[in-house]
Amino acid sequence: MRRNKPVQYFAGIPLAVILAASTSCWSAPTLVSGSSPFANCDIGGPGTVYVNAEVEPWVAVNPVNPSNIIGVWQQDRWSNGGAHGLVAGFSFDGGLTWKQTNLPFSACANGLGYERASDPWVSIGPDGTAYSVSISFNQSNNSNAVAAAVSRDGGQNWENLSVLIADNQPTLQFFNDKESVTANPVKAGAAYAVWDRLELPNGNPYANLHTAAFRGPSMFSKTVDGGLTWSPPSVIVKVPSRQQTIGNQIVVNSQDGTLYDFFDLISPPFTKAAGKVAFIKSTDDGATWTKPQIIAGLETVPVTDPNTGQVVRTGDIIPEPAIDPATGQLYVVWQDSRFNGGQYDEIAMSTSTDGGRTWSAPIRVNTPSGKPAFNPSVHVNSAGTVAVTYYDFRDLAAGNTSSLPTNLWQTTSSGGGIFGSELKLSGPFDLMAAPVAEGLFLGDYSGLGARGTSFLSFFVQTNSGNPSNRTDVFFVTP
Repeated sequence: MRRNKPVQYFAGIPLAVILAASTSCWSAPTLVSGSSPFANCDIGGPGTVYVNAEVEPWVAVNPVNPSNIIGVWQQDRWSNGGAHGLVAGFSFDGGLTWKQTNLPFSACANGLGYERASDPWVSIGPDGTAYSVSISFNQSNNSNAVAAAVSRDGGQNWENLSVLIADNQPTLQFFNDKESVTANPVKAGAAYAVWDRLELPNGNPYANLHTAAFRGPSMFSKTVDGGLTWSPPSVIVKVPSRQQTIGNQIVVNSQDGTLYDFFDLISPPFTKAAGKVAFIKSTDDGATWTKPQIIAGLETVPVTDPNTGQVVRTGDIIPEPAIDPATGQLYVVWQDSRFNGGQYDEIAMSTSTDGGRTWSAPIRVNTPSGKPAFNPSVHVNSAGTVAVTYYDFRDLAAGNTSSLPTNLWQTTSSGGGIFGSELKLSGPFDLMAAPVAEGLFLGDYSGLGARGTSFLSFFVQTNSGNPSNRTDVFFVTP
């Protein structure tokens, strides 16, 4: 029996109107990535390395020259974590053509001497300085670090390689994870790096998370001189034993300089309710921070192929924030199963118009298809239009166990509440061709940016039938 549900609202607008979406398409995506520059590198084992497999892209637009776009990604993904190295793609014609260069964060790139690198990120300041960061680590002995580099020529060359933190140890006692960097949009030379640092006193907490002593505070470092130097890392979210943050990401209010750090706050019991979408804020450029404020539960469940049960690794525990550059309105999106009784993930959003003091009830922004939607990204353009991109399996037919058709979609809101005008950015492509890293894997996130009023998406899709080149990075804009 079908039950009547109460009317839901977002920004004062009935949710029912959100679900009427068109499905027009943009022009064909542009191929960004090429052959792996690390194909002959034999560093980093043991494990299975997927040479020519690119995953986990991020993107930024140069405010000094909007035709200059820089995107970064993992190159040659390993089955058990990280990649041979990180690569930056750059364009000077608005994304029509691309070149690429190695980021200096791993031994394969002739940079830092770590065996692998992961979690690529890039952000560009108001003077055109681009900041990139990495998690760099060894598979052989658990040494790991957070590192940063800058480019002053549009992404062609990277310099001022800096290690923000290094934990070089024979056992897995400390591990730095899921870093990001955000350039201050109005203060030249200023940028902020955040990450979580897992503290594992017994060296092997994964044997039993319910009894092991571990914690994962949020860490912070900043530069005020364009990446020449970075402040010593400091704890900005303190957590008790058996609690951690993950997915820390800062957005900056251009009007008053407030920094907002969003993250997933994870605490026991380790069930679907363990994660919370949370944030802290600083009004003194990162010197002091508020205590965490909870926005909503992060009610994610594992993403799987609906027909075969094959695990799909996604960014299911990582919230993605955005801020309106003109008004300071805050947005955050994440994967959530609350809209279908906990059966599968869809895309949830909440917004705040008062600097984070209050937040709207979560709404579903994807088109419901009865199948999972995952890896959301969110961005706000110069006109205040909000875009959300995500993948889904809506084209998967019942009984199809030989392929996993996947699409990338964008939906937009011009008033902060009504999401529609859905665009298919790419697909369907067969996700079964993706590298396997704790499940079929495209990355924990995808890039979404804006150039004026236009949005641009920087994403990964598979190359079906080509096991020597499973994935590539693509770019698309209206």
